[in-house]
Amino acid sequence: MISNQILQNTIDGLKGIARVDLCVMDPDGKEVASTADMSKCAGSVVEFAASPADSQEIQGYQYFKIHDDLSLEYVLIAGGAGEDIYIIGKMVAFQIQSLLVAYKERFDKDNFIKNLLLDNLLLVDIYSRAKKLHIPLDDPRVVIIVESQNGRDNNALELTRSNFSSTTKDFITAVDENNVIVVKNLSGMDNVKELVTPVRKLVSSLTKNGIKGVRVAYGTVVNELKEVSRSFKEAKMALDVGKIFFDDRDIVAYSELGIGRLIYQLPIPLCKMFIKEIFDGKSPDDFDDETLTTIYSFFENNLNVSETSRQLFIHRNTLVYRLDKLQKSTGLNLRIFEDAITFKIALMVVKYMKYMESND
Repeated sequence: MISNQILQNTIDGLKGIARVDLCVMDPDGKEVASTADMSKCAGSVVEFAASPADSQEIQGYQYFKIHDDLSLEYVLIAGGAGEDIYIIGKMVAFQIQSLLVAYKERFDKDNFIKNLLLDNLLLVDIYSRAKKLHIPLDDPRVVIIVESQNGRDNNALELTRSNFSSTTKDFITAVDENNVIVVKNLSGMDNVKELVTPVRKLVSSLTKNGIKGVRVAYGTVVNELKEVSRSFKEAKMALDVGKIFFDDRDIVAYSELGIGRLIYQLPIPLCKMFIKEIFDGKSPDDFDDETLTTIYSFFENNLNVSETSRQLFIHRNTLVYRLDKLQKSTGLNLRIFEDAITFKIALMVVKYMKYMESND
């Protein structure tokens, strides 16, 4: 269904060209859009809608029926009589009829894409409906999820559409109240890394238009339409994992999640058992700020004692003392690669547990 605003904009533009007042009413005589007051025509519209005629001149006005498939959707009134007004009215009616078809196809495609993303379609339905809607089956695609701080902003959907309006092969929709979904067609792109540029441009555009806390995540490239739901699931995981382990980034790709992807899929009881084994019932939150800063700096500098002590502005021996003290309390020597990996994973598991508990 076309919105009343779209119809109003359409007839306003056509009046500017044809210099003829126009009015669109529903079959019950209720005004939908108008360039002039034609409320007096409401009774005639009801009578005309019930008649078998497709067009008719009534009391100096031209009336035209506009159908959606076989059902009468609107009645167009053109202000004036004569052959010229009749032709103009027919052209306007044809234009609105074409809009109905276009918007109906867009609505059908939107529903199809939503069901495709949510895995609600059988394989045979995917192929048959895609063929009917003229959607290519084998184009490379990737799913992008756009999230903002306070759920899906009312303008986010339209702003996202405007950023990806250069191609009709992209689909922009929403499957819930929180996120905008883009099914991006990558035909013509040599490398998925080229996707970073339009995504970065999108984040910048949304931010400039007052949408706060924009985060974007995307899955891996799929080469078949039936696999789009997999890319969607990957993008959802990338969005969640990004909040836990990459909270400093506003764009996260599924392919960049690393070990965070594995930790995210661990059951909480197993995580608690692992932490108990490593820290003997303690938690990294129990460490003082100085110890935590030392640990994170040591990891950032790839376990290099000299670089870490330089970054922390402390003597090398002071750093060694802190690491020895940590070893005594945890049994893990961060200067040994295997122990460092264990400790790093433990810190990530604790971060994951805290995130999950805060969202319960």
